[in-house]
Amino acid sequence: MALVTSHTLNSSNGTHAGGIAVTLSNLDNGDVLFTGYMDEGGRLSETVDVSGADPKTVYEICFTTAPYWHAQDLPQQGARISDQIVLRFSMPDPDARYHMPVILSPNGYSVWMSIPE
Repeated sequence: MALVTSHTLNSSNGTHAGGIAVTLSNLDNGDVLFTGYMDEGGRLSETVDVSGADPKTVYEICFTTAPYWHAQDLPQQGARISDQIVLRFSMPDPDARYHMPVILSPNGYSVWMSIPE
């Protein structure tokens, strides 16, 4: 089983960004592999069975960030809220860990991915 993990951090105040809804989908066939939420510490860890999938299959993980930002105490004048963060990637090794940390702000984000060895 593949392990999909993430950690979301709020760059506007330096805290963990918990409670963000997350969905992982297989774009090749439209299947939703999981839906869930980042925990209070802004962490996600989900196992996914991709053993029967083509190694070139494209997956999409979507972080729905708008509700998180609307719940924050942000100045509203001129505020631009990022509604979603969408990452597309493959999981060629069905037993690897795929880690995608995200540093987010109301106006953008930074992400990197750990590549299995």
